[in-house]
Amino acid sequence: MSEIKYAYLKGQTWLYRRNYPKDVAPLLSSRALKQSLKTGDVKLARARANEVNARYEDLVRRVRARAEDILSDAETPPEHFSWTDATGTALAALRSTLEAEGPIAFPGKTKAPTVKELSRTYLTLRGRELRWGGFKSVRYSVGLFTSKYADRRVTSVTRDDGREFLGLIARLSPLIGKSPETRRMSLEQLVRWSDRGTRRISVRTRKRIWMQVNHFLDWTVYEGHLDQNPFRTVRFEGKVKPAPYAVPTDEEVSRLLKARDPMIHQPLKLCLLSGMRSGEAVGLLREDLVRKGNLGWFVHIRPNKLRELKTDAAERLVPLHPELEAMLADLPSEGPLFQDLSVKIVTTRFTDLRKRLHLDRPGLVFHSTRKWFITQCERTGVPEHFTASIVGHKSARSENGITYGIYSAGISDEQKRGIVDQIRLPSC
Repeated sequence: MSEIKYAYLKGQTWLYRRNYPKDVAPLLSSRALKQSLKTGDVKLARARANEVNARYEDLVRRVRARAEDILSDAETPPEHFSWTDATGTALAALRSTLEAEGPIAFPGKTKAPTVKELSRTYLTLRGRELRWGGFKSVRYSVGLFTSKYADRRVTSVTRDDGREFLGLIARLSPLIGKSPETRRMSLEQLVRWSDRGTRRISVRTRKRIWMQVNHFLDWTVYEGHLDQNPFRTVRFEGKVKPAPYAVPTDEEVSRLLKARDPMIHQPLKLCLLSGMRSGEAVGLLREDLVRKGNLGWFVHIRPNKLRELKTDAAERLVPLHPELEAMLADLPSEGPLFQDLSVKIVTTRFTDLRKRLHLDRPGLVFHSTRKWFITQCERTGVPEHFTASIVGHKSARSENGITYGIYSAGISDEQKRGIVDQIRLPSC
């Protein structure tokens, strides 16, 4: 607990107490200045304690100044004077003046805001900070929590509510987002709807919802509405099982390319030969293609008007594979290279293509193209930190433990060109 000089926490409220000097206490008929700071927030209490300290110093100064006046009017020599010798009228006048001023008036504790009120403010702030995909997830999680506890004062939310909330989300069906019937349902209504079937959301989804609600409550603590997050002591039961993406075999890559899907064949081939993410590929502009003399074409992956990047490390220059250069003539000469595509269209179309080809292996998704590229780099002996610079991963460590993001300026364009050019697509 943070300390405040002359103040202490009693229950949920800070109180101020400071003893008067021995020459002042008898006149005031009190040993100390005591006052409630009317807050449980340590920052606000510290500021208010400073105000009371200033009033205390002023009070002591004025009492001593007034005492000098009383002494000068008294017939008794100063060395033999005591407060009992002072006239009753003088003391009464001084005391009445000081009492009339009273303690500093601090506003009392206002009613704590409701969960619904705070969630609106929180989501407005998060909406400005997050990209749309991430914000939708936060909005959904906090919305579930708010639908259950909307009218509750945030200070009334307890650990037992956390246990109850965890139990409710564990009963949700993974189909609730796919049925128009479930739109605008509260958490309890969604649970009743889910209980008609037997399928339940994964542990990973439950944990994501739980963490995002905890982030919301942590924010209320930071804003001073709560002293601590009551959900932090609730244990999340369930182990998240990793579900890694599958690496396509050469046969699978060959069949996917041979299908020549009219919508995603070009971005599919681009991602296989560059290690780009789907969002990076469909967000490319013509001006992102850069010619570097005899090194050929490079793709400058950077934030633009179509999309942001996942991390700072994602901004990079990637050589365009020789097999892709012929594709440039078929792409627009300005603006977006894939005008009618989005990440959702690409991933959905890939799923349809995979089903048509009967490629039902678990974990085989469009993002698997990135794993195929990284695997090819590994099999041709490319150091891990070299591959990381091409695919936009955070800096890896080399075999001798050097963190290249700190000590290295990165590999050269010539080295990148040599790595990319040695990648070979399986024959179609």
